[in-house]
This record gives sequence, C-alpha cells and structure tokens, in this order.
Amino acid sequence: MSYGVNQRTTEIGIRMAVGAQPKDVLKLILREGLVVAVIGTLLGVCGAFALTRFFSGLLFGVSAGDPGIYLSAASLLLIVAIAACFWPARRASTVQPLEALRYE
Repeated sequence: MSYGVNQRTTEIGIRMAVGAQPKDVLKLILREGLVVAVIGTLLGVCGAFALTRFFSGLLFGVSAGDPGIYLSAASLLLIVAIAACFWPARRASTVQPLEALRYE
C-alpha cells in the first residue's frame, strides 16, 4: 500500500491542488485498500471453509468448522489491513500540492 501511495504522489498532489481536503484523500486511500482486504478475507474464509475436511486431521482441541476461529482470524487480518492502509493514507493526506507536483 505504501508503494502504491508513493507512486500516486503526483495524482494526490493534483487532487489536493484542485480542492480535495485531507480527509477526502484519507478516505480515498483507505477505501481502496479495504475493498481489496475485505474481498481477500472473504475469499480466504470461503476457501478455508471449503477445505475443512482436509484440515480436520491437523487440528487438535478445536473443530474444523468452529466459527470463532474463522471470525478471529478474519478480524485479525482486517485489523492488520486497516493499519497497513492507514499510515500511508495519513502520510498522503499531509502532502503539500506544490511538493507533490515537484516530486517527479
């Protein structure tokens, strides 16, 4: 996410120069990152649920279809994704338009 924001510094500078507020830039970057994270988490949970029969022999003390495990793993992944999106988005929202346009 950080690399993508660095690549889009000029675009973000133009948005800020045209009138975008820092909160708008923050929401834009967070939305883009979280859409990917939510889709990936849903696909991963569905894939894990589909493979429960194969993994049931490897688990001890918990059933393969335990919803608490799925919920906690998905929550942890989404929290990490939010943190991975928030710091670059915050940095991008503080970019000065003139510095961003000079960046290249």
